[in-house]
Amino acid sequence: MLVLLLLPGVAAGIYRFMEPPVTPLMLLREADGAPILKKWEPLSRISPALQRAVIASEDARFCQHFGFDWSAINGAIDRDAEGGRLYGASTISQQTAKNLFLWPSRTFLRKGIEAYFTVWLEATWPKRRILEMYLNVVEWGNGIYGAEQAAETYFGIPASKLSPYQAALLAVSLPSPRESDPAHPSAYLAGRANTLLARMPHVAYRPGKVCP
Repeated sequence: MLVLLLLPGVAAGIYRFMEPPVTPLMLLREADGAPILKKWEPLSRISPALQRAVIASEDARFCQHFGFDWSAINGAIDRDAEGGRLYGASTISQQTAKNLFLWPSRTFLRKGIEAYFTVWLEATWPKRRILEMYLNVVEWGNGIYGAEQAAETYFGIPASKLSPYQAALLAVSLPSPRESDPAHPSAYLAGRANTLLARMPHVAYRPGKVCP
């Protein structure tokens, strides 16, 4: 039991400084026939526009919370109780824990383990490392992982050269990355990207420092 309790801390300590060679999701997708296409880049070589876009789209309070956005969680619970779609409750920290260590599932067991890993990440990693890890392991298409691979695949440029609009297109595709094509966006995706562009300047974020 003690080993199980401490294992997330050990894993978090290792990946605080190391690039993960692979994640459980990558292996699961590969078992289904998808390739594993990824290129790691430090946060300093990922467009500040993409950093801002992802925060604005996925977790606007990233700089204020300590892993869990309780106002978003309460809102999601209220929507679920009213019969609406359950979405918008996971922070970037939670998604990083899930993407790095766990498997895709909506069970309470998986969410509980995710929460435990999230506590460890927030306790041992700076926000900068959490965002850097997220942007390098998140799925951005079938077999496409990380900002650098996504930028090269969809726009033929490195992640450091992404424009604000290209960054917004990538960010709004994240909820359904294997069903979206940022290079040839639908009217719906383009509309969401334009809406996100207007929100991006208002997130609590400073390039180079991530959070004030």
